[in-house]
Amino acid sequence: MVFSSTLFLFCFLPVTLAGCYICMVLDKKVIGNRRELSNIWLLIMSILFFAWSQMGYLWIIVLNILVNYVGAGIIHLKKEKGCYTASKILLTLTVAVNLGILFYFKYFDFSIDTVNHVFGRQIPLRNIILPIGISFFTFQAMSYTIDVYRGRAAVQRNPLKLALYVMLFPQLIAGPIVRYTDVETEIDDRRVSLEDFSYGARRFITGLGKKALIANTMAVTVDGIFAQGTENNTVAIAWLGAVAYALQIYFDFSGYSDMAIGLGRMFGFHFLENFDLPYISRSITEFWRRWHISLSTWFRDYVYIPLGGNRCGTLVTYRNLFIIFLLTGIWHGAAWHYIFWGIWHGMFMLMERFFRKRNFVISSIWNVLGHVYTLFVVLMGWIFFRADTLPQAFWYIKTMFGRALGSEPGFSVMWYLDGWTAAMLIFGIMFSTGLPSKAAGFIRAKCEAASKMQVYEASRDILLLALLLLSSMRIVSGTYNPFIYFQF
Repeated sequence: MVFSSTLFLFCFLPVTLAGCYICMVLDKKVIGNRRELSNIWLLIMSILFFAWSQMGYLWIIVLNILVNYVGAGIIHLKKEKGCYTASKILLTLTVAVNLGILFYFKYFDFSIDTVNHVFGRQIPLRNIILPIGISFFTFQAMSYTIDVYRGRAAVQRNPLKLALYVMLFPQLIAGPIVRYTDVETEIDDRRVSLEDFSYGARRFITGLGKKALIANTMAVTVDGIFAQGTENNTVAIAWLGAVAYALQIYFDFSGYSDMAIGLGRMFGFHFLENFDLPYISRSITEFWRRWHISLSTWFRDYVYIPLGGNRCGTLVTYRNLFIIFLLTGIWHGAAWHYIFWGIWHGMFMLMERFFRKRNFVISSIWNVLGHVYTLFVVLMGWIFFRADTLPQAFWYIKTMFGRALGSEPGFSVMWYLDGWTAAMLIFGIMFSTGLPSKAAGFIRAKCEAASKMQVYEASRDILLLALLLLSSMRIVSGTYNPFIYFQF
């Protein structure tokens, strides 16, 4: 089940919202301020949400919860008794079990296939089906156990509340990766004001529009271009495919994050931002401060800093950065083109750090050229991310630069650019910048100064309702609704 589906929009979400608010009223009348009944309701609906897609894999997430519940609990007891060595050993074992489960389901077949190719073996693959969201909920649960060990989070003695934290459906299958410390107090004590619900609804509709209108439209174009093979592409078509995919993956994932954040707010949870206009960045370093923020900060806090960060000299810093981006590529998928994509970004991060220390680039020039450089690197990187194999990625890039063209391409660029696609391409580029939000802020300020905030809010809500209607129409009338990050 995905957020941009008729089943979720018109059945699951209304029932879940209604049940949650009824339980909140009962909580207040029967129990007091604690959210006991509403927590149980949300946990039940989150289990249903996951089981709807993969009922046979429900045991995996239950096992994940039990491993971290028991592990964190024993670690806490050992630390209370002053057994710090034992608690460290238990942390290592708990993390190893988490990563072992993740490795088996996500990387076991990839490892066997690699061994077969390198050593000429014929070891049969297991053809393991990847559980939805396993990378997200594994990292999320591990962060809880690590924070308990570090003393940054209180141990959760109620297994159902820990299960709610891990399984809460808005962020279950595609993030953002939520730290336990971010929602620790809200599990027991949260409020949903009319302002919170309104903000959440607006945020959800915005994300739905990103996904249903821009990302899905770009997906049709991208899949069509890549399916034709490079022999049927021209230089213009290849560049169109690259730009369209950059828009697809951004609006697909940021749209899903917007919907998750909006849903969380409607249920009383405050999730941190996951995207901040990454395509306006002037460096790859800045890009990774703005793209998939929850993953970047997770690797920073739980891998980069424990390895020494930038405190142990230049070479160690470079090593640590390389490890982080190697792991970033591996996290995204069990294939060499994902690994190369991670190394590609890591290589430019290292170069930027090297030149920045030597003041190699004059800042005024870099303000102009930095955008071009960053977009070029990111765009080339997305080709490796989208391609099925490394050779296909290199061949596609050759096509982009006129080095691998077919003798008689079967299509022209206008074959892929009908009126709707061209409009969504333009809107996608426009909303990848900060211009629309700046324009909205300017109009809001003018309306506020003229005491016409009601007019501004009414106009905004009418536009959002129109966006919701158009998005719903596209979802109902179409059957193509892919979601890229389901595979992670």
